[in-house]
Amino acid sequence: MGYYDDGRAGRNQRGPSKSGYFLASLAGLILGALLVIIALPKLADYDILPGGESNEQVHIEQNDEQPKGQNVSLNITTDVTKAVDKAQDTVVGITNIQSGSFWEEESAQPAGTGSGVIYKKSGDKAYIVTNYHVIEGAQQLEVTLADGTKVPAKMRGGDIWTDLAVVEIDGKNVKKVAEFGDSDALKIGEPVIAIGNPLGLEFSGSVTQGVISGLERAIPVDINGDNMIDWQAEVLQTDAAINPGNSGGALVNIAGQVIGINSMKIAQSAVEGIGLSIPINFAKPIIDSLEKNGKMVRPAMGVTLRNVNEIPAYHQQETLKLPREINDGAMVEQVMPNTPASKAGLQEFDVIVKLDNQAVRDILELRKYMYNKKKVGDKVEVTFYRSGKKQKTTMTLTSEEAL
Repeated sequence: MGYYDDGRAGRNQRGPSKSGYFLASLAGLILGALLVIIALPKLADYDILPGGESNEQVHIEQNDEQPKGQNVSLNITTDVTKAVDKAQDTVVGITNIQSGSFWEEESAQPAGTGSGVIYKKSGDKAYIVTNYHVIEGAQQLEVTLADGTKVPAKMRGGDIWTDLAVVEIDGKNVKKVAEFGDSDALKIGEPVIAIGNPLGLEFSGSVTQGVISGLERAIPVDINGDNMIDWQAEVLQTDAAINPGNSGGALVNIAGQVIGINSMKIAQSAVEGIGLSIPINFAKPIIDSLEKNGKMVRPAMGVTLRNVNEIPAYHQQETLKLPREINDGAMVEQVMPNTPASKAGLQEFDVIVKLDNQAVRDILELRKYMYNKKKVGDKVEVTFYRSGKKQKTTMTLTSEEAL
C-alpha cells in the first residue's frame, strides 16, 4: 500500500514557528468576529439570515426607562399571540346540568363541562357551536364567557351522528364572534392552536400549540353503545394537546381563524399527541341546519338492515341464495309500509350491494353514501340480489322524520 503526500518536495524545508501560526490565527478570528458584528444588523434588515423564511415573527419591546436593578419588562408579540388574541374571547365554557332521580331528591348538579365557540351574533341572541356529547342529556345549560360571566343557555339543535350541537344565549355580553377559516386549504405540518377548558372551568381559556398531523382521518364511532361501528367521523389530526373539557372548543390557524371544532382524543396509555377535530368546512352546513331547523334533515329509504358479513355462511348460501363470490352487502331485514323502499319494490332478504355507482359492502358504507351524497327528494338507483339474481330499482328518498 502506498501513501501519497503532495507536499513531500518541501518536507525538509524549515517553515514558520508554531507561535507564528497561533498569533496569525488569533488575529484572523478577531477580525472575522468584528466583521460579523458589524454586518449582522444589515443582514437582518435585508431578511437574508438563515431561517428567515419562518412564519413566526417576534416583536420585542423593552422598557428602557425601567430603573436599574429591577426585572426587565418585555412586551413580546408573535403570530401565535396575535392568533390567540383574536380567537380566545370567542371560546366559552359550557356546563351540562342534570338533576338527580326523583327518589334521591337531589337538586340539579353539573354532570360535565366542555367548551364552545361563539360563531354568530344576531339581534339580541348569540349562537355557540359545541359537541353533541357536551350537551347530551342536559336539563339545564350554563355558558361561562371568557370574562367569567355566567349566562343561561338553551339547546337550539343537536346531531348525534356528527357530534355537533348549537346552543343559544342572550347576546348582550358578547363582544366578539369567531371567524371561520378554510379547512380544505390546510396542509400537514401547518401550525395550529387549540383553545378550550381542559379538566373543567379551573383551566378556562387554556391554549396549546401544535401542527396539523393528518387530514381526512376516518375514526370509527359507536353511536348507541352496542360495541358495533355505526359511523366513521371524518376528522383532522393534530398534536396540539386536547384533554377532557376541550371538547367543543376551537382549533385555530395562525391567522386566528377557526378551522376545526375539537372533538376527541385517542385515550390509550401508549398513545400521545393524537387529538382530533371536526373540519369547519364539514361542520358549517350542519351548524346552519341546526340553527335554523333544530336538527339535521337526512334522507331515508324506510328499511332496517343487517350486515351480510355477520350472517353465517350457511344462511348466505341457503337462505339468501347469494352467489359464492358475494359475501358482503346490506341485507334488508324489514321494509316499512308506504316508504321509498316499499314503493320501489324492495323486500325482506334482499341484499343491497350498490347505490348508484358506489359499492356497498356494509351498512356503514350505505349510510355514509346516503348522508354525505344524497338529499331528501333525490333519486337513488339500488342494485341488489334477490334469490341469487342481481336486480335494480330506483327510489325517491324521503326524510327520516317522514317515516
